[in-house]
Amino acid sequence: MSLGPLIIVSGPAGSGKSTLIQMAVQAFGTRLRHSVSATTREPRTGEVDGVHYHFWTPERFETEVAAGEFLEHATVFGKHRYGTLRSEVERYRQQGIGVILDIDVQGAGQLRRTCPDGYFVFLDTPPGAYERRLRERGTDSEEAIRRRLAEARVELARAPDFDRRIVNDDLGRAAAELCQVIRDRFEDTQQRR
Repeated sequence: MSLGPLIIVSGPAGSGKSTLIQMAVQAFGTRLRHSVSATTREPRTGEVDGVHYHFWTPERFETEVAAGEFLEHATVFGKHRYGTLRSEVERYRQQGIGVILDIDVQGAGQLRRTCPDGYFVFLDTPPGAYERRLRERGTDSEEAIRRRLAEARVELARAPDFDRRIVNDDLGRAAAELCQVIRDRFEDTQQRR
């Protein structure tokens, strides 16, 4: 059996990563799995442990880091830890299932070293859309929005480091483009067998 593809999707907050990944997972069914990250932050309203994130204490997170259980991990906005667990990726890929990750550019940089066979997609939006989307989702304070916008400028500078850049200016077209990237990765893994 060939190893399932690994697709890493990064981009600023509000670029539509979660929505596009959800659409891709629905399109591919059991052939594609969204990796659930671990975090030390508190759940937001409606978030479910083990579905949206693994919500862990800082102590548990550090124990798992020390045990080498993460493919990548980082402190985001100077306070909360996030990371991709090996168990959320490797066991599925070994079964031929594709795994798609939603991580920041810092984590994507680490994954380039730990998972060089991954395919890296940067999700972008038209100018001005980041701020509008952040405000529309209503989950962040004004201070958090300003911080996220500043971080978006840093992340945009890293876009050339990715294998593909998708502009999410039309949800249907962007979803179709991401699904084509995934289909191409499945074909690549079949040809390498």
